Amino acid sequence: MAEHDLFSNALPPLDRIGELRALLDHHNRLYYNKATPDISDAEYDLFFRELENLEAKYPEFHDPNSPTLRVGGAPIEGFQQIQHAVPMLSIDDVFELGAEAMQKSDATRPEQELIEFYQRLQKNLKREDIAVTIEPKIDGAAVSLLYQNGKLVYAATRGDGRTGDDVTHNVRTIRSIPLDLKFQQVADSTPNVDLEELPYHHTNEPNPLPNTPSTIPALLEVRGEIFMPNEAFATLNAERDEAGLPTFANPRNSAAGTLKLLDPKIVAERPLAFLAHGLGAYDGPKLETEHDFHHLLATLGIPQNQPILTAHNLDELLEAVAKINHDRHALDYGTDGAVIKVLDRAEREQLGFTSRAPRWAAAYKFLPEQKETTLENIIIQVGRTGVLTPVAELTPVLISGSTVSRATLHNQDEITKKDIRLGATVLIEKAGEIIPAIVKVIRHVEAAIPFSLYDCVGGKCPSCGGPISQEEGFVAWRCTNFACPAQAVTSIKHFAARKALDLDGLGEIVAEALVRHGHCTTPLDLFNLTETTLANLNLGSEESPRRFGEKNAAKVLAALIAAKSKPLHRWLYAMGIRQLGESAAKELSRLHRTIAEIPESAILAELLRDTRATAKKQNDFLAKYSITGDVGPAVAETIISFFKSEAGQHVLTQLAQLGIDPVSDNYLPIAGESDLSALPLAGKTFVITGTLSTDRDAMKELIESKGGKVSGSVSAKTSYVLAGEGGGSKREKAEKLGVTILDEAALKALIS
Repeated sequence: MAEHDLFSNALPPLDRIGELRALLDHHNRLYYNKATPDISDAEYDLFFRELENLEAKYPEFHDPNSPTLRVGGAPIEGFQQIQHAVPMLSIDDVFELGAEAMQKSDATRPEQELIEFYQRLQKNLKREDIAVTIEPKIDGAAVSLLYQNGKLVYAATRGDGRTGDDVTHNVRTIRSIPLDLKFQQVADSTPNVDLEELPYHHTNEPNPLPNTPSTIPALLEVRGEIFMPNEAFATLNAERDEAGLPTFANPRNSAAGTLKLLDPKIVAERPLAFLAHGLGAYDGPKLETEHDFHHLLATLGIPQNQPILTAHNLDELLEAVAKINHDRHALDYGTDGAVIKVLDRAEREQLGFTSRAPRWAAAYKFLPEQKETTLENIIIQVGRTGVLTPVAELTPVLISGSTVSRATLHNQDEITKKDIRLGATVLIEKAGEIIPAIVKVIRHVEAAIPFSLYDCVGGKCPSCGGPISQEEGFVAWRCTNFACPAQAVTSIKHFAARKALDLDGLGEIVAEALVRHGHCTTPLDLFNLTETTLANLNLGSEESPRRFGEKNAAKVLAALIAAKSKPLHRWLYAMGIRQLGESAAKELSRLHRTIAEIPESAILAELLRDTRATAKKQNDFLAKYSITGDVGPAVAETIISFFKSEAGQHVLTQLAQLGIDPVSDNYLPIAGESDLSALPLAGKTFVITGTLSTDRDAMKELIESKGGKVSGSVSAKTSYVLAGEGGGSKREKAEKLGVTILDEAALKALIS
């Protein structure tokens, strides 16, 4: 029977909503926890959209744990504090010792501190053999999830151990975390306990089968780690490099940084995951051992750390730790050690706690593997957004299970800080056990000079020969040529976006195919495409071709024809000029009638000349234009530099050859009395904050259609702040500056 047949659309709304939520929860578990999806993405999307529509139509049935809320809600103004039901303590570290540390401490082997930890267990429990579990130490951000009667109530960070930040909004977006607990079918064996693989396991000893719980705990506080999988972490760092932003040092920093963002929609876009490893407050079936706890997690569908190895004496513990150290490089998350816990919970109570950590557990931290090698060369790569990234070419060396021959150097600041020069002997390691990084320079070759990225490329982009620049506040050098081939896919994708020229049917896959097959090197090349070229475009590989087709080709060509008459602000935004966002583009089109006016703009030239001194006196020339904060000296400099450059002039020439002359649809540099009577919001600048009855884009369009301008930040020039529910910081700033605050009813009255 098809999945669709299991549910009836003729049910009352509340019943249908309940069934859809249960269905989506079920498929989320299959997809994210078990990696065994049994419906297509398209089928899932149909159910998801139906639920979204029903919830919008019947808001009285709101449920904070609905699957639709996993995509992230409105930004929050700040984090509330949550007091942990049970203190969230740290675990004491014991370290694998290097040669120097062994010599200083007279240790006889690298595992000396781990051995001493086990010996303390022997002393306190007064016996030789003590069963312990061993699991990988996840390099993530510690969180606590509290469930009451199977429903997620809140999620909190560790904080100071007693009080943490409420990150429930963000955690709800992580699809591997169940929001409503339900019993799952699990195999009749201890979950995640990898006994058979260990050489010391005695197969004639029966495995103790944990008790299968019959009821969902009334209270369950699960402790675990939110992390970013290895591949996703590497991708995120590459994207931050592309944007000229500082990269994260390790996966833990990336996960923790994401978790503390105030906008759940951004969090939802980042591929965070969760694994449980500990228990806090609890009211449910008795758990006698760590195996019982992990069996409970499995039956409730909560993802858990694995493998969980078991050792019964010191020799087995050392073997298990060595196995974790060997196998961890194949795991999908960063690890820097192994966590050891006493198996029996009654013995844990007997051992107790210190003021900051349990006596029955320890985190054994592995030494990061480091190797010396030679820096043979530094090459400069041009990324998809124009950022120039230096990459070290190394004499190949085996480290952490793989051969390393390259390491990113991120930017010129990193090179200068570490005094990296060609020919140097360098020490490398895998940062967070994932990405090769140069730790430090061991020694330079004679007469080696400091490396300069700018001098290396002669001040020109290696891909197109265009000019490069380093914007104020950014560490990266960037190619500023709109027509740079290295940026073609990103430029075309942005050019075609809904808020730009809205080229329906032209997404990233099509853009990549056009560039790969040599049909486009710049966005303006799109206007030279023919129906035959587009229809026969191969979106797949040579082995598995996938033709774009006539119907799709016709759709794109129709969108390109429509784009020629799009207003000026759309074209300005579509060009992807640095610092020119949607609001700034609209402000520029308000101030200029055509694109040809902008390079010679007296307004922009005056903005460039405007200094702090003249601003204090109020620049009479600029005052009459009521320019919003979206267009200031920095934006003016960027725009003029772009259109005066060879690349910018080439764009203007191409537009002329294509017969495209973008014209403003909101031209109103100075609002007169007649303008004010025709457009009730003319000359007024708005800032929108908080949650409104409609989305912000729609509200922004309404204000602009009535002659108003919408800015992203509150200043003394702001006329009104439109505030919905929330809106804390912007509302507070408006109050301090004496800016009038409106609700939606007041805005409607103002318009009418």
